[in-house]
Parts: sequence; structure tokens; C-alpha cells
Amino acid sequence: MEPSEVEDVLAADESYRVELTVSVTDTGKFSEAICAFANDLPATGKPGFLVIGVDPQTRRPTGIAVTDQLMVNLADVRSNGTILPPPIMSVHRVPLSDGEVLVVKVEPSERPPVRYRGVTHVRIGPRRGRATVEEERRLSERATDNSKTWDMRAASGARLEDLALGIFENEILPRAVAKPVLDANGRTVEERLAALRMYDLRRRAPTNAAVLALGKDPLAHVPGAYVQYVNYDGEDMTAAVLQERRIHGDLLTVMRDLDSLARELAVARPVRSPDLSEVTHYAWPPVALHELFMNAVIHRNYDGSTTPISINVFSDRLEISNPGGLYGDLSQGDPRHGTAYRNPVVAEVAKVLGFVNRFGRGLAIVDAELQKNANAPLLLEPTASFFHARARRRT
Repeated sequence: MEPSEVEDVLAADESYRVELTVSVTDTGKFSEAICAFANDLPATGKPGFLVIGVDPQTRRPTGIAVTDQLMVNLADVRSNGTILPPPIMSVHRVPLSDGEVLVVKVEPSERPPVRYRGVTHVRIGPRRGRATVEEERRLSERATDNSKTWDMRAASGARLEDLALGIFENEILPRAVAKPVLDANGRTVEERLAALRMYDLRRRAPTNAAVLALGKDPLAHVPGAYVQYVNYDGEDMTAAVLQERRIHGDLLTVMRDLDSLARELAVARPVRSPDLSEVTHYAWPPVALHELFMNAVIHRNYDGSTTPISINVFSDRLEISNPGGLYGDLSQGDPRHGTAYRNPVVAEVAKVLGFVNRFGRGLAIVDAELQKNANAPLLLEPTASFFHARARRRT
């Protein structure tokens, strides 16, 4: 941002689009403000500005030093999973005539309600606080209008009775929404599902994300929503099959089974070092396999595809293939240097359930784990319709 733009922000009344703060350490306050700007309750479609290092009374810089670490801490809010869905924001160090300030520019979300640690924050004029039931309902309806991804659309032919609501009430909702909000909750089950983009209130139907995450029989609605695992006794598919498994069910079941498969395939082997200490080597590091398997489930194309994710293990390598090439901004780039979610709600559910720690870090973790274990680098082969990943076995 240019200094002139920031001066215009400081000259404006502090209202629903501007928040000024002296503090440089109150990450919780910063996150609440970012969450409120992302929700854009008045539906202006305009960004909000959190200006750090400014006295709200004088509206001038307080003389803070905008360090690189402070900028990193603020930028980290986008991907650390405390705000869901992740906000679209940018962080700027801006020198003014009488001191530096740090500006966080937050764009309105197309997928409200946005929550910080399970609480929806909104801003009306100078007020920032928790959203009321009616305000959350308005945000949920706006998400339906803005819905562009398959997982946020109403699932054709699906009904509330098709969902295992116990998973939602016991596993997802308590982790996604703060307890004080739940305790004061007067919403119907449909409204609670809609607040997490799992129900279309206007069409009175579960979304595709709900069918995947909570469906009693997801394959009845999404025929390709399973994983085909085959272990071959050789280097190609002409070899004898040692083991074969079909992994399917609701998202929690699938991810638990894939997590178990990652540990099973890792094959730990203790190796004695020259100093007589033992070091554990793996055929493939379990953390790397976990990330690869989770990425395949989150990023695959479910829309109109009857093709499963395939995990093929050979004597010298492991190959993963899932339907759907590079998506969005990554269609022309390297998937290691960007993040684009074909199924953002599915990604959020995986994060809430604890199978994903951070957003946009999966491949970086895989690369680091393979290198640490002395495996060959991961080979990625995206095509127009599929995404292939190949990891060589450590010998």
C-alpha cells in the first residue's frame, strides 16, 4: 500500500471498515478484527483495514518498529487454521511522515460465516462483537448465493435423513464452534449445518460437503468417493497382487483408515549408526504419506467423476493418482508454490477433525520428510484431468 492510501484510511472515521490499535502483541484482538472484516456483514464488497501502531485518539503513529517478525506473525493468521475459512488478506509495512505503521488489508469472504476459534465476529459501524443468530443466518445465506465450488452446492437427491448427524454433533460441531456459542445456540439442526456450509437453507438440502463428511452412504450420491489401494509384488501392474483394499465411508472414517495405511506402509527399520546409536529409517516417512493421502482426498475432483483415488505400491515406489488436474490459480503454475482449494469446505472439515494442521504446507512437509529420510525427491505429474504423485522407496 502507498502512504497516501494509508493517510486516507486514517483520515476516515473508524467504522465498519477501519480499526486502529496501539497494541502490537494482541494476536487475539487482531484475529477477531480480521474475522469481522472478512464477514463484511453490511455486504459492501469492500476491504477492511486493521492499522497497527496508531493511537485511536490522535489517529497518528505511535512510533512502533514494524519488524519482520511482527509481519510474519500477522501473515501467519491466514494459514494457521484459527480462522476458518482462511481469510484473503495482505500485510503491509507503510512508512508515514511521522512513523511506521503495519496495515492488514482484509477482503470480504465469499464463504461466510468466517470464524475465529469457533466464534463468528462481525462489525457494524464502530462495534465489533459476536454475531447474533440472525446475523449468522444472513451470512450463511450469502455463502449460498456466492457458492462456486462443488462441495458448497446442494447435493442432488440428498436429504437430512441421509446424514449421520451424530458425527456432526459429536465430532465436528464442538471442534468448529466455540462452547459459549453452542451453549447459547437456539438454531435448528439445519441452521447449524448451514453455518458450516453443510446445508442449503433455500433448497432445503444437504450440500455435497455434508454428504462426503457425514453421509451414511456417500457412494450413493458420489460414486467415485473412495480410495482403491493395491500392493504389487513387483515394479508394475503385471506383478502378483499382495494386498488390495477399498477405503470408503464418511470423511472421518476414510481419513482414519488412510492414516492407518500411512503408518502400515511406512515400514520402520532401526539402523545402527557408527556411534552404536540407533536411527529409524522408513521405506517412506509416515508423516509424508499422511500428507499425500490427505491432500489427495481434499484436492481431488468429485464433480461428475466416478473414478476413485488410487494408491498403488510397487517394490520400488508408491504412486498416488486422483481425478482432477491443477485447480484455479495453480492451473498454470507449480503446486509447490501456491494454494488453491477445489473443495474448501472439505478442507475445513479435515482441519477441524485434526487431519490437517495448517493450510498450504502439505507438499513442503512431504519434501522435508522425504529429504530427512534420504528418499528421492517427490515427483509430481499434473495433467489436464489427473494429478499423479510418485515417491521412491528408500532402499
